[in-house]
Amino acid sequence: MTGSVHLPLWMVLLLGALAAVAVLDRLLVPSVRWYLRRQVNEVIDEVNTRLALKIPAFHRTKRRVLIDRLLFDPKVLEAVDEHARTQGTPREVVLARIETYAREIVPAFNAYFYFRIGYWVSRHVARLLYRVRLGASDEAGLAAVRPGSTVVFLMNHRSNMDYVLVAYLAASRTALSYAVGEWARIWPLQTLIRSTGAYFVRRSSGDPLYRRVLERYVHMATSSGVPQAVYPEGGLTRDGLLRPPKLGVLDYMLRGFDPEGERDLVFIPVGINYDRVLEDRTLLLDTMPGAPRAGKTAAVRTTLGFVLQNVWLMLRSRWHRFGYACVSFGAPVSMQTWLAARSLDFRRMDKETRSAHLAELGAELMQAVGGVIPVLPVPLVASVFVERPGETLSELELKAEVERRMRELEAAGAHVYIPRRDREYAITAGLRMLTQRHLVDLDEAEGLYRARPEEMPVLRYYGNSIAHLPRDVGRAAAGG
Repeated sequence: MTGSVHLPLWMVLLLGALAAVAVLDRLLVPSVRWYLRRQVNEVIDEVNTRLALKIPAFHRTKRRVLIDRLLFDPKVLEAVDEHARTQGTPREVVLARIETYAREIVPAFNAYFYFRIGYWVSRHVARLLYRVRLGASDEAGLAAVRPGSTVVFLMNHRSNMDYVLVAYLAASRTALSYAVGEWARIWPLQTLIRSTGAYFVRRSSGDPLYRRVLERYVHMATSSGVPQAVYPEGGLTRDGLLRPPKLGVLDYMLRGFDPEGERDLVFIPVGINYDRVLEDRTLLLDTMPGAPRAGKTAAVRTTLGFVLQNVWLMLRSRWHRFGYACVSFGAPVSMQTWLAARSLDFRRMDKETRSAHLAELGAELMQAVGGVIPVLPVPLVASVFVERPGETLSELELKAEVERRMRELEAAGAHVYIPRRDREYAITAGLRMLTQRHLVDLDEAEGLYRARPEEMPVLRYYGNSIAHLPRDVGRAAAGG
């Protein structure tokens, strides 16, 4: 018993490593998990005291539990059995495929990351790049939303900055769950996005099994009261115009909605606009047939060049922010009220009837979103050059024309954001940005402005962001 045992060094190291792993697994990891979960719960309890929309119990549920709940959803299992029967695929194989989809979709919300790290990052990034402003907001309508309702923010989609901007401005109200496209499924972005409660969507997938899993997840989150943010356009606008709504996610939310249930479903229109969209030229390429497409390497090189150029300007104290970014919140639309007024219940409709009423609802909601998109200096000034291409205008002519458009838009009910409450400053700020970007040329000797012909697509892109807004010429003239 007291004899020596000789072991090779590699075996000693291996045994030591295995012992260390066992200690970590049995003693340290459970303690760390308990500590982290306690920290997260403390954050949830703290932020719930100041949020208008509380964090639901759904976000406290372990991700594994949510995945299992989705896997054993009766409608998912029904789809599994049907697919196995019609395709001749073993049921176990189909279930494994379903689990892959469920793991891909179900998020892993982390309140500490969202409210401590995510909010700090979104706040500083948004305010570094833009002069961030809250535009119109129906505070009375938002306050009147019944407690316990599922609130869905419906937003127009102009830039990938939308996620950052709205998360920052809505952080005092709630934690939002986004549907994010496949572009973000890269390490480490995928893990970070899941931590914010977002879920990934294969927007172009025609796989009925995948669509069923996605449908049941959206239904599960909606029926559990999870506040969500949805882009009804289904993607970024390429030409600056509002796109027709895609109704898939709305359909998933409403198929099982009980108009007489305890939990209402409330849509809040959100309008977003920018003086400068970082991806404007890239987005415009999709509207130009035959235009050369940059490969991934070229895209990375262009992005790095853009970042380095702006860093260089910062170091020389010559950098300016990209103008104003503004978000407006419109009047809430209650689904219980909307359905009761029409004596409708989506649960009792066939597919054709449901599609017709969804189209009606989608058009109404999209109109509400469009109606709260704020009018900013650059789109306002750009719209003048778009409607008067090739003309040379003096500063006085420009200011008179923009001033007239401001009055017409305001008379029709649009929210025109006027920085510093100074109309002349707003016009000057918009004009300065267009000349700094070389979209508009200034003849300093004559004091005349003229849009550069080759930059008309970019000017039109910004003018299109407010092209849908009506202008009341009669009332504006009477008021002037």
